[in-house]
Amino acid sequence: MTDDMRFYIDGQWVDRPNAAKIPVTNPWTEETIGHVAAGTAEDVDLAVAAAQRAFETFSQWSVADRLALLERVRDLIEERSEAFAQAITAEMGAAITFSRGGQVVFGVAHINAAIEVLRDFEFTETVDGIHIEREPIGVVAAITPWNWPLYQITAKLVPAFAAGCTVVLKPSEMSPFSALLFAQVMHDAGAPPGVFNLVNGTGEVVGNAMSGHPGVDMVSFTGSTRAGVLVAQNAAPTIKRVVQELGGKSPNVFLPDADFAGAVPKGVLGAMRNVGQSCAAPTRMVVPRSRLSEVEALAKEAAEGIVVGDPNDEGCFIGPLANRPQFEKVQALIQAGIDEGAKLIAGGTGLPAGLNHGFFARPTVFSEVTPEMRIAQEEIFGPVLVIQPYEDEEDAIRIANTTLYGLSSHVQSADHEAARRVARRIRAGQVHINFPAWSAFAPFGGYRQSGNGREYGRFAIEEFLEVKAILGY
Repeated sequence: MTDDMRFYIDGQWVDRPNAAKIPVTNPWTEETIGHVAAGTAEDVDLAVAAAQRAFETFSQWSVADRLALLERVRDLIEERSEAFAQAITAEMGAAITFSRGGQVVFGVAHINAAIEVLRDFEFTETVDGIHIEREPIGVVAAITPWNWPLYQITAKLVPAFAAGCTVVLKPSEMSPFSALLFAQVMHDAGAPPGVFNLVNGTGEVVGNAMSGHPGVDMVSFTGSTRAGVLVAQNAAPTIKRVVQELGGKSPNVFLPDADFAGAVPKGVLGAMRNVGQSCAAPTRMVVPRSRLSEVEALAKEAAEGIVVGDPNDEGCFIGPLANRPQFEKVQALIQAGIDEGAKLIAGGTGLPAGLNHGFFARPTVFSEVTPEMRIAQEEIFGPVLVIQPYEDEEDAIRIANTTLYGLSSHVQSADHEAARRVARRIRAGQVHINFPAWSAFAPFGGYRQSGNGREYGRFAIEEFLEVKAILGY
């Protein structure tokens, strides 16, 4: 990595050599690996104006032309997949095997899903004599997080392009290099000037300018619930659509007949994948009290078997947390769990054994966690799992729903009808029964303070459309 003081606006790279510099830190070495330019409200004005001009023509493109653009984007990302993986590992610390096999692969999966949906998407129909047109909403401001850099870009931008919208992107200033690679992909794929624009910078400056801009028709935001509130408040005066994917505290409910020996280790690894820095991570394991000691032993063994270390090492399962603020937050919440009297099964505060640098957290498991504890309520966003015992099925459902969030959830049971019964009562946007395969077509989004709107597949494209009714057509 090195300094890159450029934005991508109106189809060309724009140098900002005199802009304030934002340092980018490698969380493994704790060293600055480069800088990006800090954008201003004036840069946002230029990008939005370019997107508005481009919308006039791009919104009229045929489905075939949009499909061809998306296919070129996909092919170029696949060709440059190693460059993306290396950038993601350097900027946010994901283990290189996960950057390759997770971060990039799942990012491409969003493009393939949008392509497949777009081929058959009905933008017009006639219902009871009323003609319905589904039209692109306009200019979209996309604000993406640091934990899944490419994945979140493709999850937002590709459905927007499929719908015929133009986009201004602000990636996280903590993981900007993969976004700059994406900008080059858009350029090389032949996206018309203004269809895609990128302005780096902070949320306080660039994010605020985008979400409140009168020329922006919609904001698509992924990040913390706290930041999501600010985005919504800033967008409110211009009455623009705001779609948000925010925090989570996802339960993993084990019914008494579940495959504990197989599913508990999977649950531990699922909670700690990407160093636990996933809003949908199943970080609350809700289990029958009668099986608690068994669950504790299985979870302890799984957590202590996780290989933590240099993210460039192909034998590493998880690397460091993505940045120092996240490291400090995770350490503080682990200490809070200890202070509140939760039973520490594995891990704890401090660095893992044998490591003396990097923003690492020890894979940590708490048991006997009650709903009022901070570690049961707050999104830790680190490799920390809490085990919550229940007395009966009603108690399990109550515990599962006892947070402010409702993004994702899991149910484990050999009785599929029982699993379905519990799944229907969990207040969350997704429920996974017995660890099914991930799908880029399944709608993703939250209840309550986990956000509003849906991403992925058909549901994602629909978010970027307005519905027009024409009577007397």
